[in-house]
Amino acid sequence: MFDREWEWEQLSRFVANESRGATLGVVSGRRRQGKTFLLEAVCEETGGFYYAATEAVPRAEALRQLGEAVSAFAGTPGRVRFENWEEAIDGLLFLGAERTVPVVLDEFPYLVRDAKDLPSVIQKALSPRREQRGMSRSRLLLCGSSISFMGGLLSGQAPLRGRAGLELVVPTFNFRQAAEFWGLAAEPRLAALVYFVVGGTPAYRTEYLAGIAPAGLADFDRWVVEYVLNPASPLFREVRFLLAEDPALRDTGLYHTVLAAVAEGNATRSGIAGRIERKAVDISHHLTVLEDAGLLVADPDAFRRNRSEYRITEPLVRFYHSIMRPYWAQLERVRQGRTERIWHTAQPRFRSNVAGPVYERMCRVWCEDFASEETLGDMAGSVQSGVVHDVATRTGHEVDVAVRGPDSVLLAIGEAKWGDIVGLGHLERLERVAALLAARGEAPGRLLLFSGVGFMPALQEAAARSDGRVQLVGLERLYTGS
Repeated sequence: MFDREWEWEQLSRFVANESRGATLGVVSGRRRQGKTFLLEAVCEETGGFYYAATEAVPRAEALRQLGEAVSAFAGTPGRVRFENWEEAIDGLLFLGAERTVPVVLDEFPYLVRDAKDLPSVIQKALSPRREQRGMSRSRLLLCGSSISFMGGLLSGQAPLRGRAGLELVVPTFNFRQAAEFWGLAAEPRLAALVYFVVGGTPAYRTEYLAGIAPAGLADFDRWVVEYVLNPASPLFREVRFLLAEDPALRDTGLYHTVLAAVAEGNATRSGIAGRIERKAVDISHHLTVLEDAGLLVADPDAFRRNRSEYRITEPLVRFYHSIMRPYWAQLERVRQGRTERIWHTAQPRFRSNVAGPVYERMCRVWCEDFASEETLGDMAGSVQSGVVHDVATRTGHEVDVAVRGPDSVLLAIGEAKWGDIVGLGHLERLERVAALLAARGEAPGRLLLFSGVGFMPALQEAAARSDGRVQLVGLERLYTGS
């Protein structure tokens, strides 16, 4: 197990509770994050019951399969037969009649697809004064990868709201965790390049690529060609499968088109609609569904209320739509040397549409999770990006990083450049933006300059003289410092 100590602790505490009365937990998160690994492990450690539902199985068949699994677990002669879900849930509660036992229903959305009433059945089974619940010590854990569905189980007027004693979301690794997981912590530039492509999803390394990482910076291009752009590689069609597997995404073609528009740099609702030649109102539902699925997020503007920009959350999705989708037919029909030429041709797009936006996000995560109070002037409360308008010149100045404290006071603004050596010109631009903000009464106390390449000597000297006001964050500091 790698870096899931906190999640393991929460699960262990939940399933180890010896008090009488069955309890409910919900485990969710995007696919390939290790949810099943955690749940199987906790069942192995405690002698628990684990059942993974099968997709597209009718209600009667699902009940039959579950009955067989319960029979095998309990060691009962013959088959356990459940006529309906009321009997099945009571059967699962009975597994905890003599001892505390975790009872896992993995891929829970598959079961509900042909049994819409199942959440209500569980609600009734877990009624506080119900005898079957009171006599059981089953720790019922429902798990699924459809974020929209699993999040809805416990929200609003949903039947299970208020019933769960655990709501655990298993996240992707951040860029530092990903570097360690891929064994690239000692090579931050290579770690960043790999993160730009595959993000922080652990299964891409363990299951899809059998642990194969680039041997060094010089090997990165070959690795991309052989293991990402290769139609024989599991990663090649992963993004298509991600959308196809989510039951909320029915018209996957249009959802892919929306994601492609965002990957090209169209971050506003009107910009996306214009790019795909539709009215903004026509794509509102699609944007909401993609947000609920965890593939898009609307980041609020740090300086303008009621304005936000859409961002793709998964680097591989951004990579697919920026690099792979435009050349899909050519990549599928393998010809000697063609994939290498496509990757070479796509380098400018990789730098601008993939590396740049993902790197900016990494810099904001650094400010939020790793930067010290000394660096920022206080603890970070929120870290966003935004646009500062200069009324006099009628121009807008993009700010890659805007850090506010817990009291919403602006602590710092920053600029992030993945492929540029940052110099005094970049500092002067930040100074102009800081002056505009100061005129509004929001003078930032720190100016942050991030670079994936390095800093000019003159800028390093200016930062050294600034008494901490100017902070330079290179890759080494991004990955190891605060």
